[in-house]
Amino acid sequence: MSEIPADLKYARTHEWARLEDDGSVTVGISDHAQDALGDVVFVEHPEVGQQLNAREEAGVVESVKAASDIYAPVSGAVLAVNAALVDAPEIVNEDPYGDGWFFRLQPDDASQLAELLNAESYAEFCASDEH
Repeated sequence: MSEIPADLKYARTHEWARLEDDGSVTVGISDHAQDALGDVVFVEHPEVGQQLNAREEAGVVESVKAASDIYAPVSGAVLAVNAALVDAPEIVNEDPYGDGWFFRLQPDDASQLAELLNAESYAEFCASDEH
């Protein structure tokens, strides 16, 4: 079973979101998603300053097997992107919940996080045939 940290929220499109102490939201893809993709070879980030709506395409992650869109789990402005992934996209496979994060948002409404799945619900979703 993939690792699913309990302190994160999850989208049905396999992004995770972590509310930081400063009110920003860090976004990445789940261990389940990186495992399904295989070896990540390229990450396309949103632009810093770009305004994203919840469930809007925010970037792309490509692996040796497939390319997959990355979606914003909540609405907000992009504060930062993980530039380390440009030269070392494999970090996503090695540490999807840590150094493999994709981007950070300043959420328009942090209460949107409540609409995402908790770890238990995400685990059930991954185990089902819905995804």
